[in-house]
Amino acid sequence: MVSVDFPGTGGPIGLRRVSASTAPRSALPQRADVVVIGAGLIGLSVAWTLAGRGLSVAVIERESVGAGASLAATGMLAPAAEHEPGSDLLLPLAIESLHRWPAFRDALQAASGIGIDYREDGTLVLAIGRDEVERLRFRHDLQRRSGVAAEWLSGEAVRRREPMLRPSVTAGILCPLDHQVDPRLVMAALDAACRSAGVAVVEGCAVEGLDWAGGRVCGVRTASGPVAAGIVIVASGAWSGEGGLLPEHLALPVRPLRGQSLALRTTRHTGTLTGMVWTEQVHIAPKSDGHLIVGATVEDCGFRPGVTAGGLYALLEGARRVLPGIEEMEVEAVWSGYRPTSDDDAPIIEALAPGLVAATGHHRNGYLLAPITADAVAELVTTGALPDMARPFSRARFGGQGSLRASA
Repeated sequence: MVSVDFPGTGGPIGLRRVSASTAPRSALPQRADVVVIGAGLIGLSVAWTLAGRGLSVAVIERESVGAGASLAATGMLAPAAEHEPGSDLLLPLAIESLHRWPAFRDALQAASGIGIDYREDGTLVLAIGRDEVERLRFRHDLQRRSGVAAEWLSGEAVRRREPMLRPSVTAGILCPLDHQVDPRLVMAALDAACRSAGVAVVEGCAVEGLDWAGGRVCGVRTASGPVAAGIVIVASGAWSGEGGLLPEHLALPVRPLRGQSLALRTTRHTGTLTGMVWTEQVHIAPKSDGHLIVGATVEDCGFRPGVTAGGLYALLEGARRVLPGIEEMEVEAVWSGYRPTSDDDAPIIEALAPGLVAATGHHRNGYLLAPITADAVAELVTTGALPDMARPFSRARFGGQGSLRASA
């Protein structure tokens, strides 16, 4: 049985976290071909893909499945809307990953028996007032030069597409090829697919250190005992940059950026949106179960938990500015999570040392980049080489250490 309620915050408005099954969780194995540190979206996607290639895999999670950013996300698969100055390096990877999503979706739904609410409605990026229109024009010019699908719309054309928007919306960009998923359903499906494939998913067990022998990583140490492994993959999201696990010369430039979000319950009276809407303040994503997800703040405050009055006010006011119907909608849940953010907001995918691989730092593009990250890491683990498209995403781009080959 699957529960897919909204992620909890520990407060009175939060609801329970996702759980794909009431079956007992996996015990810590003594060894595995691959140990993945972190049971978030990237960790489970990598684990499931590797298990499909015949490897024994253990996923070790310090908290619970999806506890970092994965259940706090909106589920955007939006390379066009996300494209901004400085992201030219990331764009080809993002577009290729979106192309891989339908096959990833079909395999995941078949393996888990759980639909993930994959929607192909596109994204509307909106402007209100002269200054915002000028900035939107700049964004549209960048999109056109980069070759992504993006259509300029007048305010009238925007409101024909989304009649619930305020008359004050003066212009928009339609990104018709952007998609979205429901993160709660994706995580439930990945959890179920991993366990069905024989992956040991161990929750509430922090990895305390790496075991090394002969200059390569050969396993991990936890409070519950060691696990020997041929390959260890660091996919612990915002915690990937924390000290203590990796030696200093292999440190990852990843930090947490807190994001607060909320879920609104729509009704026939309030109306809803037909697709994702972005403004300079918020993004709003309708889900097929009748919710509107409003996100997300960007706060560089470390691992400070919880939600704040200021954060919720910014979300509600930003949404109300373009969608007056939210005033009648019930606030069903609020939550926060930690985006794993590298120094340039792009992922780190590479072999750090023999037997040690990193797959982290995806910022707000984790859902979009999950399929291609899983495929790239699987190729690295099984062949010893990254595919060409993933090679630019090593630490070398920050001026530090380059990649070191790791073979399984």
